[in-house]
Amino acid sequence: MARDVTDAAPISSRDEMVAWIAAGEKPQASWRLGTEHEKIPFYLADNSPVPYEGERGIRALLEGLGAAEGWEPILEAGRPIGLSDPEGGGAVSLEPGGQFELSGAPLESVHGTASELDRHLRALGGVAAPLGIGFLTLGMSPKWSLAETPVMPKGRYAIMAGYMPKVGSLGLDMMFRTATVQTNLDFSSEADMVAKLRASLALQPVAAALFANSPFTDGKPNGFLSMRSEIWRDTDAGRTGMMPFAFEDGMGYEAYVDYALDVPMYFVKRGDTYHDVTGQSFRDLLEGRLPGLPGERATISDWANHLSTIFPEVRLKRFLEMRGSDVGPAAMIAAQSALWAGLLYDRGALDGALALIAGWSAAMRQGLRDEVPRLGLKARIEGRSLRDVARDVLALARAGLARRARPDASGRDETAYLDPLDAIVAEGATSAEIWLARYEGEWGRSVDPVFAEARF
Repeated sequence: MARDVTDAAPISSRDEMVAWIAAGEKPQASWRLGTEHEKIPFYLADNSPVPYEGERGIRALLEGLGAAEGWEPILEAGRPIGLSDPEGGGAVSLEPGGQFELSGAPLESVHGTASELDRHLRALGGVAAPLGIGFLTLGMSPKWSLAETPVMPKGRYAIMAGYMPKVGSLGLDMMFRTATVQTNLDFSSEADMVAKLRASLALQPVAAALFANSPFTDGKPNGFLSMRSEIWRDTDAGRTGMMPFAFEDGMGYEAYVDYALDVPMYFVKRGDTYHDVTGQSFRDLLEGRLPGLPGERATISDWANHLSTIFPEVRLKRFLEMRGSDVGPAAMIAAQSALWAGLLYDRGALDGALALIAGWSAAMRQGLRDEVPRLGLKARIEGRSLRDVARDVLALARAGLARRARPDASGRDETAYLDPLDAIVAEGATSAEIWLARYEGEWGRSVDPVFAEARF
């Protein structure tokens, strides 16, 4: 989840909120990729979860990594809850259950993403190994119950945890037990944003299937290939989902702002204090009549933080966030950035993607989204298997990356990062299906071996 924004400039109108998003527009030459990934820590000795406090806890891990990297601590109530690169690069944050997240710097290519990830994992491994900590490459913790899962000391998460059970049955699982990988991409104009948003929203279930990697919960198969994706279907319908309005005539910044204004708030942050205003309206905050904080008026930070508490499959802020994928090993993290860069940063590929989804109705898109967590690439749309659709999507992305022509020092372009996804389509088996076969076979119906085989 995003770090809080601190900008006390007041805002009083819808137009200012629209302008804030529009200010994210960048010329194509300035487009960048930002990759974020979460990973679930555990103790190597007994596969148990890692608490925040203690000599070998999350806090010690944060402090050790900060010292090794020269990154500055992000503090809340005097306790470190993240790290920030003082040179303006990436950041590390904690998800509610201790998931360790790298929010990468905006980089020019997938090569940069892969290098950044390699550096991060090496530095983190150097600190984690003496503490006896490893990290899972799964989209959900495979064994621990909610009660066994640690709770991180972050004010916004306490507010969310109190609210989640009121609006869905699986919100706490989302917060405390899942892990995702996300790619953030730029847009040059409102029309460019809309085209990219529509293509990526419709194709997000394709990514969810390709990256399906969360088949275990509570020590046994959960009946899904991506339980993380299924969890999002019953988290909070008011702030999640496929945003059908994005495909309607007139879609643009204003339509998204109107959507966001109708999403109930979680909190208002003043100084270091999070004020619980769950269920209340940002429109009331604009007018100074928020029941939870009478007379308090909205600021830029309130707006940015509110946008970070909306969780559709693709999220718009000052960039677009691809949110549909389970995390996986390093090669899959880079593959996710390659997939979306290839599709959205080349006009020919983007046009091809829009043509591919042109006949998909809102009901068809939603039906696909509903089927993918269980069926993966075996889901169907327009009479075709998602495996066949994914093959077309990967061909578009590969061609787009080839035309981007971003070679590394050895002359290799970005297309090689798609190889793991091509292999999944060729074999017809996702990571989740491979793990399930091992569970039924050589693992002897135990999930414990996954801690050795699915870790960074």
